[in-house]
Amino acid sequence: MCPRLDESSVLRDVIIEPEVLDYIAKRGGDYRICTSCGGPILLPVKVKPPKSSDLILWAGKSMVYVSIHQARYLHAIRSDMVPFYDDPEFAGSDV
Repeated sequence: MCPRLDESSVLRDVIIEPEVLDYIAKRGGDYRICTSCGGPILLPVKVKPPKSSDLILWAGKSMVYVSIHQARYLHAIRSDMVPFYDDPEFAGSDV
């Protein structure tokens, strides 16, 4: 089991891009940054529930849980972490 990192030092400099803040505010709920085969991905906690080892960032009224495995390398939560199938606006299609 990985030791819990100090949240304040690990996530202190992580920014959430305005587009992602808008995305989260528009949909509501909490999200999680986790690992996928394509790199870090932002998923609703209904799809990927948080783990006890996750660190927490606030995005307005919502929480973004960050996998401890991603937290060490994370500098920003960007729009390219939003799955295309979840939002046609980010995918550029009219699905």
